[in-house]
Amino acid sequence: MTDSRTPGFTTQIVHADRRATVEHGAIHKPIHTSVQYGFERVEDLIAVFQGTAKGGFNYARQGTPTTGALEAKLTQMEQGVGTITFATGMAGICAIFLTLLKAGDHLVASRFVFGNTNSVFGTLADLGISVTTVDATDAAQVAAAVQPNTRMVFVETIANPGTQIADLEGIGQLCRDKGLLYVVDNTVGSPYLFKPARVGAGLVVHSLTKSIGGHGNALGGSVTDTGMFDWASYPNIFPAYRKGDTKGWGLQQIRKKGLRDMGGTLSSTAAHQIAAGAETLALRMDRTSATALALAQWLEQHPAIARVHYPMLPSHPQHARAKQHFKAGSWLLSFELKNADDCLGLCNRLQLPVKATGLADTRTLIIPVAHTIFWEAGPEVRASMGIGDSLIRLSVGLEEAEDLIADFAQALG
Repeated sequence: MTDSRTPGFTTQIVHADRRATVEHGAIHKPIHTSVQYGFERVEDLIAVFQGTAKGGFNYARQGTPTTGALEAKLTQMEQGVGTITFATGMAGICAIFLTLLKAGDHLVASRFVFGNTNSVFGTLADLGISVTTVDATDAAQVAAAVQPNTRMVFVETIANPGTQIADLEGIGQLCRDKGLLYVVDNTVGSPYLFKPARVGAGLVVHSLTKSIGGHGNALGGSVTDTGMFDWASYPNIFPAYRKGDTKGWGLQQIRKKGLRDMGGTLSSTAAHQIAAGAETLALRMDRTSATALALAQWLEQHPAIARVHYPMLPSHPQHARAKQHFKAGSWLLSFELKNADDCLGLCNRLQLPVKATGLADTRTLIIPVAHTIFWEAGPEVRASMGIGDSLIRLSVGLEEAEDLIADFAQALG
């Protein structure tokens, strides 16, 4: 009798390539370096160009067999209908905004987002796309910002760097009621800790560099269609892409306009590294989440610390929501010092955390937020996002929790 149970998260990932029949019995999809892909019949080439073929490649700017294998893994992880990979997470975010929105449209976005995402909002405004940012921890504020020309709502699952958690479920219901496209950046959460499809997200964004790749050695991004949004009702789909199954319309437009035309292509080499990193995603997320919680609990009791931001602490404003939605709290935590003048000194006294930007490396990373990644935003924007001058962001790595705590004890002492 065949076992009909569905394999677990990691089992599916580590066996994904070989079960898709890799050449020569290899267990990893090889790195395809070819730019051009030939066909026996020109009709088959035309079918790939026009999007009527199931699969197939014509020019590497739109993908290769190696990126295709990674896309299949990501679709499986998010339980979606399809995925497109990009050179970076920001390329994926920009592809969504610039291919699905047009002048005169309106976007509602969380006020608590990655600094570069916030910077893109200004670019959209320059292009005639208005943006309203709100406190997305409250779905009522999102609802109040919706206008007749609103097309999309954008949030992060766990916000970088303040760890605010949007009202994911409430916003999902709002978007369903009003027919809005719900876009969720799940980079910090990862598909292991949380699946945005469960709250009605239509598109899910990842910086693959972070949780999924996880080793700080390859840039990448992705956009996954969950199948939850009715593209037939979306007014901005180009006529050329309004054919076939409506579930494919959104990704078809993003691939053609956002990948082919804009050129933010993920290389096969980077795709291969990210795919290998993805095999240990669950293990790394379990380990870093446990260590981050232990460190957050220790920091919260230290007299030099004013406040710790970590979703699994009972003191976190959205702790109940985090417990409801996430398997664990992930690797991102931030904290504020009582003595803001010691912000840089503390960073310099720590021996284990690497003083560097970036997130979700195997090593713990530390950065003073206001002085670096949110410096360009200015004091007013930082204040609106709850970013104080003493806020320090940590991306917790794979070091033993005891070693990190000992290092913080000497640095704070």
